Amino acid sequence: MSEEPGLREIADLATLKALSHPRRYQIFQQLSLLGSATSATLARELGLNTGATSYHLRELARHGFIEEVPKDGQAHGRERWWRVVPADLRFPERSRQSAEIRPVIDEMNRRAYAADVELFEQLRQQSDDLAEWADAFLYSRGSMRLTLDELRSFFEEYIALINRYKRADDEAPDGARTVLTRFFAFPAPDSDPEQGVAENAESVDRPGAACEPASERNESP
Repeated sequence: MSEEPGLREIADLATLKALSHPRRYQIFQQLSLLGSATSATLARELGLNTGATSYHLRELARHGFIEEVPKDGQAHGRERWWRVVPADLRFPERSRQSAEIRPVIDEMNRRAYAADVELFEQLRQQSDDLAEWADAFLYSRGSMRLTLDELRSFFEEYIALINRYKRADDEAPDGARTVLTRFFAFPAPDSDPEQGVAENAESVDRPGAACEPASERNESP
C-alpha cells in the first residue's frame, strides 16, 4: 500500500479562494480521478477552454495543490503533465473558522454535496451496464451515541482505513478500479425520550450508495 499522505490544514483565505473557484475545484477533482493529465486533456474532459485550464492549473500549483510530473515520468516533449500533490486536506473545524473563511468553506461544501448527489444518481442509473460492479453501490445508515471526542476518533479511524487501501495505479491488482467514497456525520436533533425516538437505531446496510480521493474534515476535495 502507498504511504499515508501528510495532513494539511487549509486555513488562510487566499489559499481557500484558490481552491474554491468553481472551475479550479472541478479541475482539481478531475485530476484526482485521472491521476495525471495535461491541460488539453482536462479541457476536453470538462468542456473548458485550454488557455483558461492552463491558468487554473498554474494557480493550483502555486498554492501547492498540484505539481508538474517530472520529465522522466509521464511527460513527453513539450507537454506539461500535472498530478495532485498527495495530502490529507482538512479545513478548520467550524468552531475555529473565522468570519472570513466560513462562508467560503460553506459554499465549497454546498457545491460538493450537490455534485456528489448528482454524480451518484447519474452513475446509479447506469449501473446495469457495469456487470459485477453494479453491486458496488454500497449504502449504510445508522446512529451511535458518542461524545464529540469519540466522534473525532471515529473519523480519524475512517480516514486511516481509507488510506490503508489507497495505492498507486501501478500497485493495484488486476480488476481494480477507482471507487469514490463519501462520509458525513451530524448530531441528531434534540428529542423528548418520552416520545420514544430511537437514538441507537440499528445500522442498515444494503445495495444502493456510492463508493472518492482525499479526506477532508468538513469534507472537501
